[in-house]
Amino acid sequence: MNKKGCCRNSGQKLSVFDWLCDLPETQDDCDFVEVQFKNTRKGYFLNSNKLKLEKGDVVAVESSPGHDIGEVTLTGRLVQLQMRKNGVNPQKVEVRRVYRKARPVDMEKYEEAKAKEHTTMIKARKIAENLHLNMKIGDVEYQGDGNKAIFYYIADERVDFRQLIKVLAEEFSIRIEMRQIGARQEAGRIGGIGPCGRELCCSGWMSSFVSVSTSAARYQDLSTNPQKLAGQCAKLKCCVNYEMDVYVDAQKDFPSKEIPLETKTGTFYHFKTDVFKRQMAYSSAPGIPANLVTLSVDRVKEIIAINRKGGKVDSLEEKKLSDKPLQNIDFQNVVGQDSLTRFDQNKSKNKKRRNKSRSKDNGQKNRPQDAGKED
Repeated sequence: MNKKGCCRNSGQKLSVFDWLCDLPETQDDCDFVEVQFKNTRKGYFLNSNKLKLEKGDVVAVESSPGHDIGEVTLTGRLVQLQMRKNGVNPQKVEVRRVYRKARPVDMEKYEEAKAKEHTTMIKARKIAENLHLNMKIGDVEYQGDGNKAIFYYIADERVDFRQLIKVLAEEFSIRIEMRQIGARQEAGRIGGIGPCGRELCCSGWMSSFVSVSTSAARYQDLSTNPQKLAGQCAKLKCCVNYEMDVYVDAQKDFPSKEIPLETKTGTFYHFKTDVFKRQMAYSSAPGIPANLVTLSVDRVKEIIAINRKGGKVDSLEEKKLSDKPLQNIDFQNVVGQDSLTRFDQNKSKNKKRRNKSRSKDNGQKNRPQDAGKED
């Protein structure tokens, strides 16, 4: 294991655990390295100069224009697997190179550029507001050499920001790149604590964001109140999708909730379902918990089959067993010990026996002495 501790998590957002780091032969199999920049931006670069790079090294990489500064987060054979997972094909995509390990001069420029990000974001927001653009600039990321800046923005509709780019370029004298992100990605970049008390999934480990629909909440019988289902990004919580497949598999043989149950006393409508207990509750009034009756899924299927044939059941509940008196079964005590005070009774009997034997012994001892006194 190297000095940097390659197996240890770097602590950065969306970092990858290198489970091959204990195998030295896998570290030189690949000429590509994974480099992470601010927040979630990552890239794969060719180590053409055969530099001895380890996880945690700060490097200067090729950019357009100039160079950028980032941290090596992955080396060796695992980089190939990550490139394949993320759809990066070196034969179809232009792969840039690693120039060198970052020098003190490079780090000074990097720190100066990084210090200007917040003030640049505030000024850019004011410029966009003056141009009456329906967009929100959520973050600004300067390139390592300070010659370029990426402006991350959120917009519900298509935005024509050509005039904005001209104004920003004149204001900051840098090259401008606009990159649109979604509300979930913005929450991941900002970070925070969710209602569960843990770090937001989007800022901790999620790298791809799948759309969440209200049907996922319906399958799990969750409240469709958007205020309860919405996360800090004002979108439906990503965790609604986590257990979706389990609920879908569990409800494959469940009858439709839209089918009412017909009885001789009235009609009952579905109210709620307990998926894992395989129970369904029915109410005598639609949408109101009136005269609730909880049935098993098999019983519901049985009633629906009877209703389809034109029949009606007397009651929703299953038929009880016949009311014949149960036979009294005498159980034999195998141990043979009925009373809890059996030991006390034995003790009292033993005491009586001992007292009788003592009195007899005392009488026999006293007889010869009395006889001698009489003589």
